[in-house]
Amino acid sequence: MYDKKRNRVMIIVSLLLILFSSWISAGEKPSDTPSPLIEGKKVAMVIAYSDFQDMELNVPKALLEKEGAIVTIVSSKLGIAKGMYGTKIKTDVLIDELNVANFDAVVFVGGMGVKQYWKDPKAHAIAQDAIKKGKVLAAICWAPVILANAGVLEGKQATGHTYEDAHQILKRKGADYTGKSVTVDGNIITAFGPSSANSFAKAVIEALK
Repeated sequence: MYDKKRNRVMIIVSLLLILFSSWISAGEKPSDTPSPLIEGKKVAMVIAYSDFQDMELNVPKALLEKEGAIVTIVSSKLGIAKGMYGTKIKTDVLIDELNVANFDAVVFVGGMGVKQYWKDPKAHAIAQDAIKKGKVLAAICWAPVILANAGVLEGKQATGHTYEDAHQILKRKGADYTGKSVTVDGNIITAFGPSSANSFAKAVIEALK
């Protein structure tokens, strides 16, 4: 009889301990959950208002935000920008009003529409200012042409898409064209195209760490 009572008490005590442990741990963050790598970092993503490359925006944006970055969409117009394959996104800031000092990184997204920035003095000024201020400057696909025309790729390793010989512009402007998926040279990160979007984003995140 005594043993039965003792066993019941032990069972009750064990259950209470389990409940207590669950209650304590419920309010705790699991110790093995990694913290966001770039919490609070501010990233300006510059896109064409029409015909930006969807994957080159969506993949880096998602990964940057997953790691805690605050992403601002910059374009030539305010409203709903449209990608080549149907993505629609609200723009936050006009390119003419972008203040590089307020951001940790500037990322130029490619696509057919990015040609509007190839010879845009404001886009060039943004790239130059980013370098002067020690910011991370990144461009993918056709967007590295902006950096080349801004004069910031001279003597730098860089990559970019070969479509319509865009990569030849990089060479003519003094870049050491690598043809790689992603190329990092100091604070400048360039990438080949949509297939590079994931590794491009990771390179930007690494630079912001």
